[in-house]
Amino acid sequence: MDKQKMEKVYQDNVKAVYKYLFCLTHDADISEELTQETFYQATKGIEGFRGECKISVWLCQIAKRLWYKELKQRKEIPLSEMTEEPSSFENIENEYLLNIEKVEVFRMLHQFDETTREVMYLRLTGELSFAEIGSIMGKTENWARVTFYRGKQKLMKGREEWNKN
Repeated sequence: MDKQKMEKVYQDNVKAVYKYLFCLTHDADISEELTQETFYQATKGIEGFRGECKISVWLCQIAKRLWYKELKQRKEIPLSEMTEEPSSFENIENEYLLNIEKVEVFRMLHQFDETTREVMYLRLTGELSFAEIGSIMGKTENWARVTFYRGKQKLMKGREEWNKN
């Protein structure tokens, strides 16, 4: 693939790849870094792209592999290097109280099957459209809507049970 075509692929897909990675990482800096690495790897391996799926799907698969590789490398970093010192106990307590419901929602999402969980993350944290989600997942926009709706129904049912306790 010539340089102009690869530049077009980059322009057409960089936002979707970044949003997808942000959904996985929840970190703008890591997402930016992995987005650049994704396109670097794609440029090196473009001859291996067989066209059996949309190029955006192929790029997101590369991005996902790079994120998993990053996670493996992070396990080797001592925990003390990964955490920042809290400024005060009150800040931690306040943040905990503000985020307790959000934590419970993510805990419930973690119990979903991988596909539903990924759709929910893409929609909720990545703020992607159903068309973008369908494209990333190699499915239709309608499939993404239905999957999200079913996941939302599970979440609402889970929240009702959690609030009873």
